[in-house]
This record gives sequence, structure tokens and C-alpha cells, in this order.
Amino acid sequence: MSACYPPRTSVKKRIKAKKALRRLRTIVNILIRELQRKLPKHLLFDIYQTDFLFYQQVLKQQPKDKNKTYSLHERDVYVICKGKDHKKSEYGNKVSIASTKDSNIIVAVARDKKNIHDKTLEDVIDNADNNREKPIKQAVCDRGYRGVKQINGTKIILPNRPLKRDNRYQRDKKRRLCKRRAAIEPIIGHLKQDYKYPRNYLKGQTGDEFNVFMAACAWNLNKWIIFYYFLLFFIFIAKNQ
Repeated sequence: MSACYPPRTSVKKRIKAKKALRRLRTIVNILIRELQRKLPKHLLFDIYQTDFLFYQQVLKQQPKDKNKTYSLHERDVYVICKGKDHKKSEYGNKVSIASTKDSNIIVAVARDKKNIHDKTLEDVIDNADNNREKPIKQAVCDRGYRGVKQINGTKIILPNRPLKRDNRYQRDKKRRLCKRRAAIEPIIGHLKQDYKYPRNYLKGQTGDEFNVFMAACAWNLNKWIIFYYFLLFFIFIAKNQ
């Protein structure tokens, strides 16, 4: 029986990486101790104490630890596992988006402060109800929200197999609703590519909220501009005939 081992180059690179990481930690510890010696004691304990505790926590964290810090200047950033081959994970904050069924206008966005798994539906529906005159009667979602049937009076519809008691009209209606749910995917893609939603230059949690709000407003304004452009175009043609 033959055994397969990784090549020597991978082992050597791993050893070099661990050695470089130990050297970086040594340099950072030296700088932290030097700052603690040179700073006045009233500044060290009154103003910069939380910062030094944060730096020591970052130095002690290990790859398999939970609630790790991924960015020094944005401490609220967490890792989001996507499960895709080309991009297994992303770093940032999770955002939920709700749009209308026919016009694809974004009616609500919600940002999550913690990395929670598919528990964002209640926040985005509450925001949508506050922005609308009438509450939402039913929401079509993907299978990630499986197990939720109703939230605050809103019926949750998921793409499932048709029931035996459903007639042909009910089956076609459910199929059309679930097909329309897929329209939210290109909206998310346009927010990322056209309106630069993933590139956030604003600071803190408030900056994250403003960033997603501005991207959603830009999407809605673009749809309104296109609508009024075609409306004025048809009015101009009607007057000239």
C-alpha cells in the first residue's frame, strides 16, 4: 500500500510562514512595551488603556478562536462564509434587502451587527412596514429561511413542492411567485458592481448603515429617472404626431 505525502516545498513554506508570524508578534510586543514605558501614566490608564487591551487581545488570538478581530481600524468586521469555490468567504457586515414584486424598488434594508445565520428576516420586514403605508401581507424568500411561516402578520412563502390539494391555478401562482423571488439576485449584483456597495469608505457601524442606504437610494433614483425619461419621451412623441 502506497502513501501520499505533500511536497517538501509546501512544508518549507509553512515553516517560513510560522517563523515570519512569530517575528511579527515579537516586533509588535516590543513596540507595545516601549509605548507603555514612554507614555505618561495618566495617559496610559485614562485614554489609551482600552487600545492596549485590544492590541494584546489581537496578539493572543488563534486561528480557531471564535469572535476574532479581522481589522484594527474596523473592529466590527466579521467573516461571512459563502460556500462557493471562487470565493469561500467575505469580510464585512451582513445586509438584508427587500424589494417589491413587480417594480423591483428597494423598500427596506437592514444591517446586522453580528454574524447570525439567516435570522435577518424580522428586521428587514419591520423596516419595510415602517416605510410603507400598508403592512406587507406576504414575503417570498429563499430556502435559507426554512422553518419560519409568519413574522409580525406577514406570511412567509418558500419554494417548496406543491401540495396534493392544490389545483392547477394555485400551483402556477406559487411557481410564478417563487420565480419572481430570483429577481433580488441581480439587484444585489448591481448594488455591488454599479453602486460600489462593497467598497465602504465610511467609519464604524453608522458608516455601514449609511453606505447601504446610499446604495439603495441610488438604485431607486435610477429607476425613477428611467421611468420619467420614457414618460417624457412618449409625451414628446404624442405632441408631435
